[in-house]
Amino acid sequence: MSTTIIETGIDIPNANTLIVDRAENFGLSQLHQIRGRVGRSRERAYAYFFFDPSKPLTETAHDRLATIAQNNELGSGMQVAMKDLEIRGAGNLLGGEQSGHIAGVGFDLYLRMIGEAVAEFRGEKQEAPAELKLDLPVDAHIPNTYVDSERLRLEAYHKLSAASGEKGTREQLDAILAELEDRYGSAPTPVLNLIEVTQLRQQANRLGLKDFNVLGLQVKLQPVSLTESQQVRIASLYPGTKYLQNAQTLLISAPRDENFEPLRDTAIIQWSLALFARVFSNIESSANDQA
Repeated sequence: MSTTIIETGIDIPNANTLIVDRAENFGLSQLHQIRGRVGRSRERAYAYFFFDPSKPLTETAHDRLATIAQNNELGSGMQVAMKDLEIRGAGNLLGGEQSGHIAGVGFDLYLRMIGEAVAEFRGEKQEAPAELKLDLPVDAHIPNTYVDSERLRLEAYHKLSAASGEKGTREQLDAILAELEDRYGSAPTPVLNLIEVTQLRQQANRLGLKDFNVLGLQVKLQPVSLTESQQVRIASLYPGTKYLQNAQTLLISAPRDENFEPLRDTAIIQWSLALFARVFSNIESSANDQA
């Protein structure tokens, strides 16, 4: 039995098991320091953190315990410290006030804003990377009724955004969805649509697209570089296709269902993935034929 004084430096090399009761009441730095009291020798160590199941965890307590559980490798103190900074807020560098602008804009954006301000002060020019513009008739979002905390919704959006690049995988999206459902229950349709839209973004980024959206009766893809033979092949697959060579823009008739209504939600996402496969496989096969 002990109090939190154990975090101040007690060194028992042979101790290999630690049990912390009501861990939700400890700070993140305390939990990290207490955990470090075991495993100080060659013995395999175990640290168990318990919380009161009869009381709901606060958002902050959940984040603290999740951080400890996720960062259990040697040398993970830096990740724990950064997460602690994100949870509590950076505050003002020249004063005691906590949770300054970071509370309003988020940790990553706050760091980027600081970097941009420093670069501007030095007279350095920073070119913002071109981002994919994707606009489809899909109801894809995280409803307030599913995740009522604005901060937690933004955190989920951030994770999806980080996984939407060309190196993103379906496994990442499945892991994010599993985490959401573990914390908040079965995901509603808009959240499932959001996962599928993010997968579509992954594919569009891998193909180098910068613009993919529905414009009235047409679907726009840009940039797309096509030879005349490739244009003929794609026009045979999608009648009414127009190709603007100077703008490297491909315009395809927007899809409709059997009732001639525009496709929406899951249907337009699946159609878009099939479009990518057919258009760009034709480009690749044509290039191979020329080679």
